[in-house]
Amino acid sequence: MPELNLPEDFETFPEARKKSFLRLKELKDQGRRIVGTFCTYTPSELVTAADAIAVGLCGISEELIPPAETRLPKNLCPLIKSSYGGALSGKCPFFYFSDMILAETTCDGKKKMYELLGELKHTHVMQLPPGSTGVKALEFWKAEVVDIKEEFERFYGIEITDEKIREAIKLRNRERKAVLDFFEVGRLKPSPVSGYEINTIISSNDYNYDIEGKIAYLEKRTAELKDLYEKEYKGKPSRPRILITGCPTTGVMDKVIKRIEELGADVVGFENCCGPREKKDPVDETKDPITAIAEKYLRVNCSVMSPNPGRLDALGTQIDEYQVDGVVEVLLHACHTFAIEADTIKHYVTTEKQLPYMAINTDYSPADQAQIDTRLGAFIELLGAQC
Repeated sequence: MPELNLPEDFETFPEARKKSFLRLKELKDQGRRIVGTFCTYTPSELVTAADAIAVGLCGISEELIPPAETRLPKNLCPLIKSSYGGALSGKCPFFYFSDMILAETTCDGKKKMYELLGELKHTHVMQLPPGSTGVKALEFWKAEVVDIKEEFERFYGIEITDEKIREAIKLRNRERKAVLDFFEVGRLKPSPVSGYEINTIISSNDYNYDIEGKIAYLEKRTAELKDLYEKEYKGKPSRPRILITGCPTTGVMDKVIKRIEELGADVVGFENCCGPREKKDPVDETKDPITAIAEKYLRVNCSVMSPNPGRLDALGTQIDEYQVDGVVEVLLHACHTFAIEADTIKHYVTTEKQLPYMAINTDYSPADQAQIDTRLGAFIELLGAQC
């Protein structure tokens, strides 16, 4: 199998995550506020305005699933089970060091799991409206944003002023731009960066608690890759270009993303929660800050929303801008909202965009790796024949 083009100082996601354990303990010992979070609907601006650190709690390890299955059904999403298993077993240091949990109702499984998390640690759940459109949706969601602001003030005994929120919005918008610019390196053809590196760096940066440092690193790496493209890649033939859509891929990076590239294709873009879905849309810095935050996060195109036409628009834009040859949809077992949308996605990709599509239904176990490799190999061979 060909070697991936990775930088010399590249750290795998588990390595970066493990290193962050010690840094988080240092920050906790210094008295820093730490808020455990889950999804892209988290209003990170309010966490920052509370002078707190947001740390992701989504589970990625199969090893943490057995403890969870003592209370959760076995036929549940591996991300949910791994997240709860880490908390229940005490093996997730991010949950351990968190003062409180901020969660959102992005699926029924998580919603009920949060009730169990609440038995272990103070948990505040933001209730999402059933859809992002309609007269009452923004009004409802804005009330939830106000509620978490007031919850932070009560829990920490602080005051979060509009000025603090505005400063946080500006900082987080700068972070969004740095992340988005890094993702968009994948638009270059041929791509000078592997999708495995993209997915790894973005996921690892969730555990970089210095936002300014994160911005600086992403800007530096983006500039390096653009320079590398001009010097070594521009004008050369391109391998088949694949866009990933569907569920979060952090827990299956090696299983799917890495294998696609070892088998001869390039993962150039992500239309999922690990991609630019939340980053491409900044918070309006000219409006009332609470209203602007509510409006921004209500535009996130997650499959929990019904209807969810914005996802097709985003998918179509990425297919065009990233010059995609095929689409692979990653579906974690028992993720019903994405699984149901998969038929719509398949029809759109194959009919509207007239591109090959395949869906991979999987979990965190390595048991289906050989089957996935066989299917990916055939898919990539098909793309190669058409390119």
